Amino acid sequence: MHGVTGLLYIGCYTPESGGEGAGITAVRRDPATGRLDSLGVVARTPSPSFLAWHPALPVLYAVNELEDGGVSAWAVDGETDLRPLGQGSTGGLHPCHLAVVPGGGYLVSANYSSGSVSVHRLGEDGALGERTDLLVHEGTGPNPDRQERAHAHMVSPNPGGGAILAVDLGVDAVYRYELEAATGRLVPLGSRVQVHAGSGPRHLARHPDGRSAYLVGELDATVTAYDLDGPAGGLQERGRVATTRFTGAEPSEIAVRADGRFLYVANRGPNTVTAFGLDGDVPSYVAEIPTGGTWPRHIALVGEHLYVANQRSHSVVGFHVDVESGVPQEPGDVLELPSPTCVLPAKSL
Repeated sequence: MHGVTGLLYIGCYTPESGGEGAGITAVRRDPATGRLDSLGVVARTPSPSFLAWHPALPVLYAVNELEDGGVSAWAVDGETDLRPLGQGSTGGLHPCHLAVVPGGGYLVSANYSSGSVSVHRLGEDGALGERTDLLVHEGTGPNPDRQERAHAHMVSPNPGGGAILAVDLGVDAVYRYELEAATGRLVPLGSRVQVHAGSGPRHLARHPDGRSAYLVGELDATVTAYDLDGPAGGLQERGRVATTRFTGAEPSEIAVRADGRFLYVANRGPNTVTAFGLDGDVPSYVAEIPTGGTWPRHIALVGEHLYVANQRSHSVVGFHVDVESGVPQEPGDVLELPSPTCVLPAKSL
């Protein structure tokens, strides 16, 4: 039955992208202890590196992070029973992130290597339909190795409806789009929001109050706090802080706890997670702990636990998070899984 709170789905890299995984793995989680037990691969598909749910249906979506980029969909009929609901081309290279818009009518994806955003129509049952749009970003950034062109890295629809924010690492910008419900076309909402030059924005996390957002820079290892202008998606900077005490870090995921009190950033390189308090205008450092593995590509907060996908050490590590201090408690519970890249908790629908 879908919606079991003790279940996680884990994305990965497969040999097509230099990884060792085989597809999406279902993992049972003990909500009390955080312990993880693998239920095996439940969907064999190439490099499902990022996963997302339909907002109203038990339907799971994944990017297929390949040179010929794709997206795939499954109906979740049981914990380990996934029924295919279609595959489609994103029209771009190496899609790395995707999200379903509120209302469930469309799936939006970010194509990293080609710097584009694609849209697919979804059926009433969540099945993947035709691609309705493909917008290509243009420009460069000051880092010649990483910002030689646009690199769309994340799409973030406003949960309450309104602007879709598209974070682009290559041009140091956040684009704002409105999605036309009738046509499935993306319409720009004003000019793009330029962020710090050379920061290489990767992912954005929204505060649950809907008034703040936090943007992590992969190239300069910073978190920038913004006031968020509701449906229009405007961003007004409040300040920024370093994500880690170490040099040479490449932050990956950023997440805000459900109660809005703490923020967490995974740092590849030093292999740490940093916890920040959110009681001021700018995040304040609380603690930095080792992830128990190598190259933490993704983190997810589930109940009282923080789960880290350590891509290069082939493990998912779960830490109990102290409710009051916000600090993940060591040591974490380790589950060995090949090339994990994304942790998605099951949710009740």
